[in-house]
Amino acid sequence: MQLGRRSLLLAAAAGTATATTAAAQPRKDGGPVVIGHRGAAGWRPEHTAASYTYAVQTGADWIEPDLVPTKDHVLVVRHENEISQTTDVSRHPEFADRRTAKTVDGRPVTGWFTEDFTLAELKTLRAVERLPAVRNRNTVFDGREEVMTFQEVVDLARRLSREHGRTIAVFPETKHPTYFRSLGLPLEPRLAAAIRRNRLGRRECVVQSFEPTSLRRIAAERLGVPLWQALGTTGGPYDLVTAGDPTTYEDMMSPAGLARIAAYADWIGPDKSSVAGTSLVADAHAAGLRIGPYTFRAENQFLPARFRRGSGANDFGDAFAEYTLYYRMGVDAVVTDFPDLAVMARRSG
Repeated sequence: MQLGRRSLLLAAAAGTATATTAAAQPRKDGGPVVIGHRGAAGWRPEHTAASYTYAVQTGADWIEPDLVPTKDHVLVVRHENEISQTTDVSRHPEFADRRTAKTVDGRPVTGWFTEDFTLAELKTLRAVERLPAVRNRNTVFDGREEVMTFQEVVDLARRLSREHGRTIAVFPETKHPTYFRSLGLPLEPRLAAAIRRNRLGRRECVVQSFEPTSLRRIAAERLGVPLWQALGTTGGPYDLVTAGDPTTYEDMMSPAGLARIAAYADWIGPDKSSVAGTSLVADAHAAGLRIGPYTFRAENQFLPARFRRGSGANDFGDAFAEYTLYYRMGVDAVVTDFPDLAVMARRSG
């Protein structure tokens, strides 16, 4: 998929004249959608009310909650179902015996898992910064915020929409849906019920997943909300792996693969490394898909070498230059830990 400079420029130009689907419109001003990744995870502990609120205050158009279930089958928002890195559960002696080892999507994981806690029990925990060595400044907020339910995120988005005079969309991701279905805790029925109960329309909700069958289950609910196929960099979706389907993410990003995605989804969300120097933006648009790469961060260790500044891995580099590069490629959205910087880069053109 590697392209020369001329091909890259053609791909960027193609991004300015793309097919339009009624269920996946970009911003009315033509600028890319800025999606607050777990809120404003660069500035606040992720998946907290403070993180989502700050994201919207600084200009995010959508906010992203990752969905995992509790033991009593309530959808809560955590990066993973294993919560030792994102909550203070290890400091709760009453839950010491809940620590266990499991296999999640084929990988061994040890810790505490949301599916072993009721919602009432999770509400006794408090959120902490997931990357304290990278974002030490965020640890000042440790212990201040509860674990949120998806319903609470929807309620917050609606309140923030009223306060800021613009529609803030929620962008839920079904996490490990095959795994949770095997436990009798399927995500899709609860998510579909929440979308119906809250009457979330296409401007207020976009559902994403790395697993195509999860999106197809949501599509079968006929909810009228756009669907977003997230794409990894190696291997293939876990649902396909378990079914013996050899399709890889690389296959899914081919023109034929994109055509198959377009049969059930409106967007693709590849890793940003899959976009630079390739024809993926143009190919997605040719298939009638919007494209929103992830995850944009400001620290040097997450930036291309040419945009790094200073000597520290956690020093901020030239994040504005990276946003500008991708905006000029014609992406329709960016998923970012720093929505404020993405918005500033968008304003500067």
